[in-house]
Amino acid sequence: MSHKTKLFTTIAVGVLALILQFVFHLNVAAQVIVTLMGSVIALTMLIEMIKTLRSGKYGVDILAITAIIATLAISEYWASLMILVMLTGGDALEDFAQHKAGSELKNLLANTPQTAHRFSGDQLMDINIEDVHIDDSLLVKPGEVVPVDGIIVTGESTVDESSLTGESRPVDKRLGDEVMSGAVNGDSALTIRATKAAADSQYQKIVALVKESEARPAHFVRLADRYAVPFTLVAYLIAGLAWAISGDPHRFAEVLVVASPCPLILAAPVALVSGMSRASRNGIIVKTGTVIEKLAGAKTVAFDKTGTITRGVLAVDEIKPIASITAKRLLQAAASAEQQSNHILARSLVKSARQDKLLPTDHIDEETGTGITAHVDGQIIKVGKAELAGAPAKDQVDGTAVYVSIDGQYAGYITFNDQLRPEAKDTIADLHSLGVNHVMMLTGDKKDTAQAIADDVGIDDLKAECLPQDKIDMLNSLPDDQRPSVMVGDGVNDAPSLAIADVGIAMGAHGSTAASESADMVILKDDLGRVNRAIRISRDTMKVAKQSVLLGIFICTALMLVASVGVIPALFGAMLQEVIDTVSILWALRARHGKSLQPTHTTHRQSHQQPVSAQE
Repeated sequence: MSHKTKLFTTIAVGVLALILQFVFHLNVAAQVIVTLMGSVIALTMLIEMIKTLRSGKYGVDILAITAIIATLAISEYWASLMILVMLTGGDALEDFAQHKAGSELKNLLANTPQTAHRFSGDQLMDINIEDVHIDDSLLVKPGEVVPVDGIIVTGESTVDESSLTGESRPVDKRLGDEVMSGAVNGDSALTIRATKAAADSQYQKIVALVKESEARPAHFVRLADRYAVPFTLVAYLIAGLAWAISGDPHRFAEVLVVASPCPLILAAPVALVSGMSRASRNGIIVKTGTVIEKLAGAKTVAFDKTGTITRGVLAVDEIKPIASITAKRLLQAAASAEQQSNHILARSLVKSARQDKLLPTDHIDEETGTGITAHVDGQIIKVGKAELAGAPAKDQVDGTAVYVSIDGQYAGYITFNDQLRPEAKDTIADLHSLGVNHVMMLTGDKKDTAQAIADDVGIDDLKAECLPQDKIDMLNSLPDDQRPSVMVGDGVNDAPSLAIADVGIAMGAHGSTAASESADMVILKDDLGRVNRAIRISRDTMKVAKQSVLLGIFICTALMLVASVGVIPALFGAMLQEVIDTVSILWALRARHGKSLQPTHTTHRQSHQQPVSAQE
């Protein structure tokens, strides 16, 4: 039976009891049906409490059970009815609050793509999204939801990614740009090449995370139970003393009526769900309320480097032509030859050269692992390894590079590097301002390269040349005064350390599925500053959660002291308890809003971009 059904049943029995007593004057019949219902609910609560104790957790239901039994025992059945309305109403209100607080999460599910338009030769066919395969050519019409992750091969448009990243501003997309499933296309049609099947696409990963976050309950209620241990003892002490001093058993019931623990049971989970909802609106999926509690007290934050501190995407670094041609001509030739290739370096070349500067290309021959040969504007261009382009030994470099020849003559080479995220330095500085004084970087890269990045962004503690097991060992070896620990990463090799940290945060916009599944929190926007935003939201949420719990405790304690001298009848005390419940839950819902959190201020610092090897 749902909480809502229990509430309506309790109200219906109450109305029936009122009619029996005050219309037909059947006082005994009214007392009997209220007593029977109260006994049944008390029994069900007792069974739940026993299950709670067996699971190793302490609950506060014993107070509510005692209050029901005590009021029934002294024939205060109307007060017992009010307690029953309070308990069932409180549960129903919690369901409503959770539904309200989690509405942003559920909005993700509403836009789940169901079909796709696939090109088969010149024909366009509508297919189920599950039938989309990698490399399929798909049409995304204006206003439609992108069905799977892909790369634009024809067209330009603005795309709304707000349901994925929390970023309300539409994003301009053009040839070669990636688009994520779940994004909403703008006014122009796009043709995309599918890079992932539906099950592996970004939107389905998010949907899976949302379902997981809804299925796993918030365990912060254990903290409320820790508050409730002394509260329960104090309630019994005040009630017992009131009975002993006055000699009137009614005092015992009157005290326990106002000591009902609903604020403790409801307020904290409502605050946690509200905080999770607020995080979702900021492009951050939180899997459990426990994550919020740990993140709020974080003392160590460790970052992976490639794809986290750095962009994780190789970009053109240096263009080194021979003396007879210009750097601009070398880049144009290489990018034109590579414009139809799927290789990561090809995409970087095309992006650097700009689409409108590319020359027409035909007769393309691509040899995997070696390079590409293409006819470009009447010339034969070769781009790839040094052997393919005939590069002399003096021009062959250790880093990532492609070598170019034009009409059989070596023309030069182009190098690539990973680049520092423009927001990385401000993010680390902001972490320090939040009181996180132990910021680490755990990387598999070489010490010299990693040290340059660490010094530039302000890392406190660098551990370079790490294998995945080394990262786990370092996180496990942190002393208690440097915990809770947070690990931020995006790659498959980060998954074990994300799982072992107290809080694992995955950069999910372009990160691996393994990392997202291992993490406790997933950042959907490709923005490192969201880590700090998540910490601020967690701290605000925990502040509101504790306030709502303590507010309920203090009000209840004050009312218990007043009731102990006999000035609050049991029925009136039960009514007051409804007011306490409402105040506590409404206070907890404040965690759903909070102050607007702007992204960490970032400045593009070209001078700070460092060459990074791709060993991570």
